[in-house]
Amino acid sequence: LMLVVSYDISDTKKRARFSKMLRMNGAIRLQYSVYEKNNTTRVIDNLLIKIEEFSKQFSGEDSVIIFDVSSVRLKNMGMLFIVMWI
Repeated sequence: LMLVVSYDISDTKKRARFSKMLRMNGAIRLQYSVYEKNNTTRVIDNLLIKIEEFSKQFSGEDSVIIFDVSSVRLKNMGMLFIVMWI
């Protein structure tokens, strides 16, 4: 199972804590506010619970978008990701 997590959090401290939480849970930074996590369903479910708990601290300006890309073939070409629907 693979997730891509993208976020836009206005508060610097919250943003730093959210980023740290993702890294501590094994997510890999792709861009400044985009991470990927590839693991078992159980581990991914635990991460989603942590994200949901963390989101209770967000203001109306903040957003987190989670893409489930397990069923999508991704091809990494340097700085370019090509998404291929199967």
